[in-house]
Amino acid sequence: MLTSYSNDLKPITDLAQSFAARELVGKTGKHDRYPFGEFYDHVLDKAHEVGFLGAILPESLGGIGGGIAALCEILLHICEADASPGGIIFTQAFSQKIMLAAGAQDLAQSIFPGASSAKDLLVAFPAYTNPAQTDSLPLAQSAGSDYNLTGRLELLVLGNLARQAIIPARSGIGPSYSFFLVNLDDQNVEKSEPVFTLGLHACPAVDVTFSGVRARLIGEENTGRHYFEEISPEMNAAAAAMNAGILRGAFNEALAYSQKREQGGRPIVNWSEIGMMLASISVKADVAAMCVHQSCLELEQKKSGYEPRVSAAALHIAELSCDATSDGIQILGGYGYMKDYAQEKRYRDARMVQALLGTVPFKKLDIIRQATNTNPNNV
Repeated sequence: MLTSYSNDLKPITDLAQSFAARELVGKTGKHDRYPFGEFYDHVLDKAHEVGFLGAILPESLGGIGGGIAALCEILLHICEADASPGGIIFTQAFSQKIMLAAGAQDLAQSIFPGASSAKDLLVAFPAYTNPAQTDSLPLAQSAGSDYNLTGRLELLVLGNLARQAIIPARSGIGPSYSFFLVNLDDQNVEKSEPVFTLGLHACPAVDVTFSGVRARLIGEENTGRHYFEEISPEMNAAAAAMNAGILRGAFNEALAYSQKREQGGRPIVNWSEIGMMLASISVKADVAAMCVHQSCLELEQKKSGYEPRVSAAALHIAELSCDATSDGIQILGGYGYMKDYAQEKRYRDARMVQALLGTVPFKKLDIIRQATNTNPNNV
């Protein structure tokens, strides 16, 4: 989809498409049974082997140095087949971007280049949370050169898979917070069973309680919001790519089904009502892909006011995806609600992806605040 953005992306496109066809297509129902079924470790290890878990990392840190456009291309094609592994890739990129934004290359160097397996490489992160909008963050207390964390954090994505996590915590009274690297194997870390979320079942999250857990500060104290806001435009583009992939997958399945399903002696694709719904999904999928493409250009050029534009694109694509997956279910009729088909999963996944980086109302209010602050006519 983004190969027109750069010819350099074509190898990544081909790799993502072949990986999805080989490892994901036809297996999403089985993978989605987690946590009531087995986790697909072998697929995650293969994603590590081909470099998807280090798409945005520079080569010096063991990554492929592809940048945000490469990450979006990977997520778009992976999520076209199954958004759950896309959520894992997204969360991993999120944690890596936090480290790089904070200048914590020493910590990144100690984790990523020498990882022999996916689980050694993974760093958990609360990807559904904007810490600035959360009242109940853990508390950090200075303990010599490190800190001790105490408190509870909900929906730590990959918390039951990764050995380490990046945790937002407050060290005093007020809204400021910091990011800390925590060893999740510490005896003072208590994890819940995987939370059975609406969607992205095979991108698990757990609730975690810390009882005086040793933690290393990432970057400078009380600057977590700065790091989060610095990388948010890129991560918004990545979330948009996930939903663009879900959209394309919804269209492909709806089209294939409507060409095979007959009613009244002809395939239902020839019925005008179905044709109109298919056309609507196709238009939304194309618009979503174009928005992701433009977001990558905005992030590269960094012209004035690009941040709210990228955030707006992500919000728009999320709404398109939620609408289109609902239509995708209707085209399949009663089958659309059955787990034998992937449409009901896409419906659930689209709403989970929409929640990445915080809740939608807060995201929309942030756009208005940015517009107010940057408009010279406002006083």
